Amino acid sequence: MNNRAGLAILLAVLLVGSAGGKAAAAAEAPSVLVEFESPLNNAQPLQGLLRRPERPGLLPAVVLLHGCSGQWRELDERWGKRLAAWGYVTLTVDRFGPRGITDTCTGDAPAATVHDAYRALSFLTRQSLVDPTRIAVVGFSQGGWLALLSVEHGAIEVNATEKFRAAVAFYPRCLGIKGDMTVPTLIMVGELDDWTPAQECRNLAEGRDDDGISRQQGLGYPIDLIVYPGAHHDFDVPQYRTPGQLLGHHLEFNEQVRNQSIDALRKFLYATIGGQEKTQ
Repeated sequence: MNNRAGLAILLAVLLVGSAGGKAAAAAEAPSVLVEFESPLNNAQPLQGLLRRPERPGLLPAVVLLHGCSGQWRELDERWGKRLAAWGYVTLTVDRFGPRGITDTCTGDAPAATVHDAYRALSFLTRQSLVDPTRIAVVGFSQGGWLALLSVEHGAIEVNATEKFRAAVAFYPRCLGIKGDMTVPTLIMVGELDDWTPAQECRNLAEGRDDDGISRQQGLGYPIDLIVYPGAHHDFDVPQYRTPGQLLGHHLEFNEQVRNQSIDALRKFLYATIGGQEKTQ
């Protein structure tokens, strides 16, 4: 092969690669800022980032709930974009901004926020491209606790008109959850998490209360629990490639565990609410 022919082939490869990259970028579901009212009287309207994949038919959807430090836009970038690429409509909720809250890391989630998952669910069920029978809630840290609270048998779930079909909680606080889950539920937590300890989630998944005493068996759906050895809180947040501290708790990104959690989430969502079959 002469140099001219080699250069021609190289140029063709580069042009194809460039076109492919542009096509991939064009196919990415963009995020759109939306505001949605509350069915509750005088409740503060919420906002969030909505992603709508360009796919035929009614699509499954996912509500994403951020943790105590907010960072909902980062959550959308980290997980909303990924889930939309899998074929899910996503709504990443801003629980704090409309309420003038900066963070809630020094206390519990404000009582007003416990209904936010269902407010987002109600919004999604009114979207023409969403299948209202296939919507899951996925939360992180404090948002994970709210996801669990939303789907356990109790006043919040019972009084909701629309229903979630699955729930996933990344490193949630497992204390205070009764364990009587109304839908399939997955919890993922790091073994070394010193903020939301794995043992508390083991108690919950194994049917024991906060004090380790066995609960009544056979209530609700069993909880799937994955405990990742060597992982800390925020194991999916690249911001903590260099480990950090918040309120005395260790935060650290773990790429291997993050990738394992991606795979676990994809399989769980496909098994519970369907979606695009994994091709890679």
